[in-house]
Parts: sequence; structure tokens; C-alpha cells
Amino acid sequence: MADRNEVLTKINEWLQPSDFQDYCPNGLQVEGKSEINTVISGVTASKALIEAAIEANADMILVHHGYFWKGEDQRIKGMKRDRLKQLLDHDINLVAYHLPLDDHPEYGNNRQLADVLGILNPRPLGGLVWEGELQEALTPEKFSLHIARKLHREPLRVGEGVSEIRRVGWCTGAAQGFIDKAIEAGLDAYISGEISEPTTHTARECGIHYYAAGHHATERYGVQALGKALAEEFGVNQKFIDCDNPV
Repeated sequence: MADRNEVLTKINEWLQPSDFQDYCPNGLQVEGKSEINTVISGVTASKALIEAAIEANADMILVHHGYFWKGEDQRIKGMKRDRLKQLLDHDINLVAYHLPLDDHPEYGNNRQLADVLGILNPRPLGGLVWEGELQEALTPEKFSLHIARKLHREPLRVGEGVSEIRRVGWCTGAAQGFIDKAIEAGLDAYISGEISEPTTHTARECGIHYYAAGHHATERYGVQALGKALAEEFGVNQKFIDCDNPV
């Protein structure tokens, strides 16, 4: 077993959440038991994940998307009440890291996505956007197929550009608005999780291939890497549970 506060201190040491101006609190969001033996990780602290964690006798749920977002209804009712009641009834800690888990150079979603897609020399381009090179140049169609095979989800591809893709940029989740950084850097393609209406026109008119690979699909990997690091550091049991989300 591990002491909850020691676990939180170590994660904060790794991720440095105080360096980020985020939309939600990072770290402990719901307090549970003080001793941690089993950690269940997942992308979002949904009811499905909480129920799976209860079944696994979890002491801590570690997620990328937790609660208490800027601008949301602060009242504890409906869906939020039901989720919090389950956590409190079973004395389970909810720990969430948003932007700090996107950005981390080892455990971060962007760094981990590079490994999953086999992108070489992954490095920050600016802000939360990363860049790197493919192992071999691929046509836009073959790169789309490659993403689908690795993420188990077919991406939405839009835009026009070079006939073979080598240099790519990416930012996981709802990062379609950062496509301009990839264009300014002269990259061949840009990947994010979500797409919005203006993204299509930007990709078409600015000569870049754009891939919307799924918010959930692109952000499954950072929390897994962090969970494994905790298991190695503290000897706790840890398991990633992937609750399906097509978005």
C-alpha cells in the first residue's frame, strides 16, 4: 500500500501542475481513503469508469478528464451528484490532471501518441503542439490507414497538400484550433482529436492534410503511462479501463 498524500506529492513533482493556467483543478478532486493499493486509470471520470473501479475494489481513480470545469453549473445535482455519491459511498479518491498530462515530455498525451504512431524525433513545436517525422513518407490515404490501425478508430481526413507526408504536427484532444501553428511551421499534416467547422476550410485553403483522430482515441495513452509509473514507484496495483467513446 501507499500513502495517498505521498502519491499525490510524487505526481505533482512529475507533472508540475502549478506551471499551468488550467480550466479545472489538477490533482485530488474528490478525497477518499488515505491508503492506496489499487489504482484504476481511464480517460474520463464517467459513471461507467467509476462503476468499473468499484468492481475492481479501487482506492484511487486516475483520469485526464475529471470534474469542475470553468463555466459549468456548480450545483451538485443530476449526473454530477450521482457520480460524486458513488465515489463518496465507496471512499474512492478521484485524481485528475488535464493540461499537465497533455504537456509532460515523458508521460504526456502528446509524447505518448508519438510512440503509438511511430513518429520519430517528437518535440514541442510551441505551446501544446508537437512535431516530428514519419519513419517513411506516406501518401495521405496510407497515413490515414496507419492512424486507424494504431488507434483502432478511422480518422476524418480533410484538406489538400503534398502528395507524400513526412513532417507532421499534432496535439491531442480538442486542439483543432492549433492547426495554424502547423501551417506556419510548414508541416505536411496536422493531427488533433476533434474537428470544427472552420478547420475544414483552413486545411483546404492553406495546403495541409488534417486528421481528426478522436478526442478519446488520442488521449488514452498519457494516463496509462502515468499509472504504470505509479505502479513502479509505489508497488501499487494499477489497471487502465477503456470506456468506449466514439468522439
